[in-house]
Amino acid sequence: MNYSPIFLSLRLAATVSIILSAIALPLAYWLAFTKWRGKFVLESVVALPLVLPPTVLGFYALIVLGPRGAIGKLAQNSLGHSLAFTFTGLVLASLLYSLPFAVQPLMNSFESLDRRLLDASAVLGANRLRTFLKIIVPLSWPGLLSGLVLSFAHTLGEFGVVLMVGGNLPGITRTASIDIYDRVQAMDYSGAHSMSFFLLAISFAVLAVVYSLNRRVWSPWHSR
Repeated sequence: MNYSPIFLSLRLAATVSIILSAIALPLAYWLAFTKWRGKFVLESVVALPLVLPPTVLGFYALIVLGPRGAIGKLAQNSLGHSLAFTFTGLVLASLLYSLPFAVQPLMNSFESLDRRLLDASAVLGANRLRTFLKIIVPLSWPGLLSGLVLSFAHTLGEFGVVLMVGGNLPGITRTASIDIYDRVQAMDYSGAHSMSFFLLAISFAVLAVVYSLNRRVWSPWHSR
C-alpha cells in the first residue's frame, strides 16, 4: 500500500489543528464573553462550514487562492506562483473548513465557567490576561483538547475542499480521501479498503477521546 497519501493527510491535519488552536482561543474567548448584541453575525460566519457544501467552500477558496484572486495574486507576486494546487493552499482552505470544530467546543467550555471565579480573580488584582492564562485556560482544557482532536479528524477526512483547491497531485495534494476515490474508480477495492479502514480507525479513536472528555467524570472540578 502507498503510504504517501496517509502521511500527507496526517501532515495536513496536524498543521491545521495546531494553527486552529491558536486562532480559536482568542476567537472563542471573545464570542463567549462579549456583550455585543451583533455577535450572532460572527457566530454564523464561524459555523457556516457546518452547513455549507464542501464543494461550494472549495470553489470560492479556489477563486481567492487562484492566480486571479486577491491572495493568489499576492502569492504570485511574492512566491512566483499562486496557492491553488499547493499544500499551503490546502492548509488555508482547511482552516476555514474546520474552524467551527475548533471554536465551538472551546466556546462551550468558556460559557460554562463559574463567573464567580473570574470575579474573584479581578478582586484579587489579576488583569484579564493573567485571569485568562491562570484560570480560564486551565479550566477549559477539555474544550481545547476536544477542538484540537475534532479539527484534526475533520481535516483528515476532507474530500470536497481538498479536491477543489488541491486537485490530485501525488505527493503534493493527493490525500487519503482522494486516494480512496481514485482506487474505487480504478476498481481497486482492496486498496480502497485498506485506506478506508485506516480512516475508520482514526475516526473511532477520535470519537472515543471526545466522548470520554465530555463525560468529565474524572475532572478535578467536576461537581458531584
